[in-house]
Amino acid sequence: MSRTIIVSNRLPTKIQRTEESLTFQPSEGGLATGLGSIYQQDGNVWVGWPGLFVEDAAEEEYVRGQLRHDSMVPVFLTEAEIRDFYEGFSNSTLWPTFHYFTQYATYEQEHWDAYVAVNEKFCRAVLAQAGPEDTIWVHDYQLLLLPEMLRRERPDATIGFFLHIPFPSYELIRVLPWRAELLRGMLGADLIGFHTFGYMRHFLSAVQQLLGLSSQNGQIEVPDRMVLVDAFPMGIDYKHYVRAAASNEAKMHEATYREALRDVRVILSIDRLDYSKGIAQRLRAFEVLLQRYPEWREQVSLIMVVVPSRDQVAQYASLKEEIDELVGRINAQYRTITWNPIHYFYRSFPLEELASLYRLAEVALVTPMRDGMNLVAKEFIASKADKKGVLILSERAGAARELSDALIINPTDTGQLAEAMHDALVMPEEEQVQRMGSMQTLVRQYNVFAWTKLFMARLEYSKMKQHTMATEKLTPGTTAALLGEYHAADQRLLLLDYDGTLAPFHADPQRAQPDQELLLLLRALTDNPKNRVVIISGRDRTTLEAWLGHLPVDFIAEHGVWLRAAGEEWQMFQTLNNEWKREIRPILELYVARTAGSFIEDKEYSLVWHYRRADVELGAVRARDLLNHLTFMTSNSDLQVMEGNKVIEIKTAGINKGTAAARWLATYQPQFTLAIGDDRTDEDTFRAMPPEAYTIKVGTDSRSLARFHVASTTDVRHLLRQLL
Repeated sequence: MSRTIIVSNRLPTKIQRTEESLTFQPSEGGLATGLGSIYQQDGNVWVGWPGLFVEDAAEEEYVRGQLRHDSMVPVFLTEAEIRDFYEGFSNSTLWPTFHYFTQYATYEQEHWDAYVAVNEKFCRAVLAQAGPEDTIWVHDYQLLLLPEMLRRERPDATIGFFLHIPFPSYELIRVLPWRAELLRGMLGADLIGFHTFGYMRHFLSAVQQLLGLSSQNGQIEVPDRMVLVDAFPMGIDYKHYVRAAASNEAKMHEATYREALRDVRVILSIDRLDYSKGIAQRLRAFEVLLQRYPEWREQVSLIMVVVPSRDQVAQYASLKEEIDELVGRINAQYRTITWNPIHYFYRSFPLEELASLYRLAEVALVTPMRDGMNLVAKEFIASKADKKGVLILSERAGAARELSDALIINPTDTGQLAEAMHDALVMPEEEQVQRMGSMQTLVRQYNVFAWTKLFMARLEYSKMKQHTMATEKLTPGTTAALLGEYHAADQRLLLLDYDGTLAPFHADPQRAQPDQELLLLLRALTDNPKNRVVIISGRDRTTLEAWLGHLPVDFIAEHGVWLRAAGEEWQMFQTLNNEWKREIRPILELYVARTAGSFIEDKEYSLVWHYRRADVELGAVRARDLLNHLTFMTSNSDLQVMEGNKVIEIKTAGINKGTAAARWLATYQPQFTLAIGDDRTDEDTFRAMPPEAYTIKVGTDSRSLARFHVASTTDVRHLLRQLL
């Protein structure tokens, strides 16, 4: 029976060291709540760091035994690993970079080495638990390398990955010296999840720009697999916060606070100490509110809760000092005998007391400079039983993509934030109820349990899609069967595409001429009288003849327009005209003018727009536009628009590699047929082959009519050498 293994940096429990022993307390975090229904089921397990340095083997065994009862498996970190992996690379390199604070990022090789080593340690811990049929769900930025490490050891495993912080634009990711390794690490998963479509788009862009891997509809083609990328906005345990806000304890706290505050209205700010949260900026905005609108003095107070975090780190200590100074200065300037502008608490609060603050506040300030989702916004909404209250939300929080009924602001625009506070304080109750009601419906429906269920269902779908693909990997066993049939046959037909199959792609197509290894390989294959070798390509006949014409090979050129048997003259498949090129060429020229690096290849009976040398993202956008433009123009003609690998080609319809390949099959009636190709134009060849033929797709197994696939041109050449 298959199991599910959750993997995160921290386990969902708090372990604290007392003078007598260690204490264990369940975590109340959103992730622990959402995944509780999974890891606590029979056989399932959560793997992670217990959160403290364990001093000796006996204590390790005690912790392991205690956690085993709660379906948890600890990964113990040394003090050096905590310093270099956790505080170092995770929180001093990745955290500031992913939150757009690159000025705080450090790039230390020893931190990276520790990050790799700890990800490997997690990998070993997971492999000790995971069977071949198990599902593994990896979480967050501390374990970006883990999916690929697991994939190497368990090629057929079902692996999901979710990033809980923002994924930044390509321009920030490219700053990291280890950017390619991090991206490849994530691509070890079958499904990669982000909070928003924006983060997903940034990731796809980075993968395309830095690894050269294209994507379509959120699917990335990697060798042997398809990786699905999607957005899953995380929610909260809605009913849990509703109950907490309705509890007698929360109501008692609220009554106490209200008595102390009297009739003063409340704006609430709750955040962990972090430079990404925009705490200092909202203090300055509150000061602007008091300056612009003196009528709010003695009428409204800001309750600011800052939860301690990493205040021994220089940037955090500096931020704490800045907050302390701002609170002191604003209070000193505006305080009266009976009124305090800011009530500042540098500590954490238990849930019921937090819920009482949510109940008390008329306005909540959730204005991070950058945040993956921000669940405080959703907790505030869930706690508002009377639907009265206004949420002011940063446009740079992931939650802003969902909570459109909040007052959405730019957190760096101090004036706008001050105006939003004023607007919130004067907003009619009817409008408050309407906005809050809409947001409560959304937060209730898309809670943390729905998020968990949706991700797991999508992961199952992604794996099912892998299993139902038409192609299979060309394994040693399949290769042995292929070789057996090849050697047993007296008449063999080898249909070989050129670019991307026999030879790798080149930015300049005219520089992709065959190397000495390929020429010797083709010569050896054609020296065997039982073999008929056909080079089947989209290239023009002049180029093919110049490169390979001295060999006794057959040619199918321009996707089937021109045919030539070895030693004979070129002939056309059927009579064609190319008058249409006069109308189509100006369109391609327009796209060349708009897309630096692109160019037109003019064949006798087709035109090709190449964009391999263009900017990756711009080329992809222009290609989509051109494809739509040409498809519309040629809809009532006998022309066909074909999309290949970084090319778009226009030619006469009805003539393709498949129709030409069928003629060779009919002419030679081989006992063994092998067809190898790499892109969409080769699907016509695969379609024309008989069921017993060996058809092989190069690169990826997705969306192909081929029976098998191999990863690269190197694998193709290796297979052809085995035929010898």
